Amino acid sequence: MAATTLLEKAFDVLTAVRDAASLKFLAAIGDPVGLIESTAHTSDAGAVHDRIRRLGPLTRSRTGMYVASSHELCQQILRDPRVGVRHSDGRESLPDESRYDADNLLLDSFLSLDDPDHARLRRLAAPGFRPAVIRTYAARIEAVANRLLDRVEDAGHFDLIGDFAGPLPIEVISDLFGIPDVNRTRFAEIGNVVAQSLDGVTSYRQARELAEAHRELIGLFDVLSAERRVRPGDDVISMLVGATDAGDMTADDLHATCALLLIAGFETTVNLIGNAVSAMLAAREPWEQLVADSALADNAVEESLRLEPPVQLTSRVTHEPITLCGSLIPTDSTIVVDLAAANRDPAVFDDPSAFRVSRANAADHLAFSSGVHYCLGAGLARLEGSIALRTLSQRLPRLRTVDGGRRRHGVTLRGFASLPVSSS
Repeated sequence: MAATTLLEKAFDVLTAVRDAASLKFLAAIGDPVGLIESTAHTSDAGAVHDRIRRLGPLTRSRTGMYVASSHELCQQILRDPRVGVRHSDGRESLPDESRYDADNLLLDSFLSLDDPDHARLRRLAAPGFRPAVIRTYAARIEAVANRLLDRVEDAGHFDLIGDFAGPLPIEVISDLFGIPDVNRTRFAEIGNVVAQSLDGVTSYRQARELAEAHRELIGLFDVLSAERRVRPGDDVISMLVGATDAGDMTADDLHATCALLLIAGFETTVNLIGNAVSAMLAAREPWEQLVADSALADNAVEESLRLEPPVQLTSRVTHEPITLCGSLIPTDSTIVVDLAAANRDPAVFDDPSAFRVSRANAADHLAFSSGVHYCLGAGLARLEGSIALRTLSQRLPRLRTVDGGRRRHGVTLRGFASLPVSSS
C-alpha cells in the first residue's frame, strides 16, 4: 500500500476519533448541535428532536450556531426575507465542515443561492414541475409500481428499498428528464454519495467518490444536452438547454440545476416511502386502515412526512440583526432549522409521536421547508408516495417487516438503506 494512502487512512481515523469525542461531549451536556449530530446513529431520532425542542424554541449552541425547534419559529424563519442561505462573504449557511476539497453539484445549485439568483434559476426549472405536468405522470408511476411488485409478489420476501422504493422514483425522474436505459444501481449509488455529502465531506475516500459522481453527472448532462439541441423534447433537460442557449443560465447553472432536480427527485422519495411503510407497519393499525380504505393514501403520505421527514433539518443565515424569541441575533449568524422537531410540536399536533393516518392537520408539517425555498418537487414526491402506498396496501395487504432493516447513517437525510419485508 502506498505511503500516502497509509497516511490518509491514519489521518482519517484520528480525525474521526477527535470529532466523535467532541460531538459526544456536546451531546452529553445537552448541546442542541451535539444532539442533532447524535441522530445519525440512533433508531429513534424523533425522541432526540423532542429533547431539542424542550430546550426552548431557540437555543444557542456552544458551536456559535442557533437551533430553532418550535413549529411557529421554524416557519417564521423560513419565511423571513431577512434570512437566507449564504453569509455576506458568499459562504453557505452552515460552516464548511469538509476537510477535503470536493466538487458538489448540489451545493452549486439554486438550493444554495439567495435571490435574485435563486429566483432566476428556480423560475427556469419550475415549468417542468407544474401541477398540471406532474398529474400526467400518475399513470406512468402506477405502471412502474405494479411492474416492480410483479417481480417480487410471488417471492414472499423482498427488500422494500432495493426492490421497490428505490427503483420507483429513479425510473420516474429519469423519465421526467428523458434519460433512456438508466442504470438503476449506479444511479442509486451516485445519489447516495451526493446525499451523504450534505453532512460534510470528512474523508479522502468520500471526496474521491463525490468527485467521480460529479464527473459522471456532468458527462451525462453534456451528452443529453447535445442530443436535445438536435432533437428537443418536452422533458426538463430540453427546457433547461433552451434557457442556456438563450443566455438565461450558464452551463454550470445547467449542470447544478440538473443534479439538484435529479438527485433530490429520487433521494427524498426513497426515504419517504421507506419511512412511511416502516412507521405504519410498526404501529400496524395505520396500515390496516389504509388497506381498508386506499383513499387514505394521500393523508398517510402527509403524516409520514410529518412524523419522519426525509429531510430532517435545514439552515439559514441572518442578513441583518434580527430579534427572535427576545434575543438579538447578529448578522451572519447560522440558524439550524430543526424541521423534525417542529413537525412533532405538541402546540400544533395532538399526540405528535403517534402515526395517525387520518390526522386532520398532517399537511401542516414543514418537511418540504417553507418560503422561497419550498421544495420544487414536493408535488411529484407526494404523488409518487401516495401511489406507492396505495399500490402496496392493495396488492400486499399482509405486508410486514422482518429482521434485518438497516437505516442509513446521516443527520440531514433520514431513511433506510435496507428494509426487508414479507408479503405473507
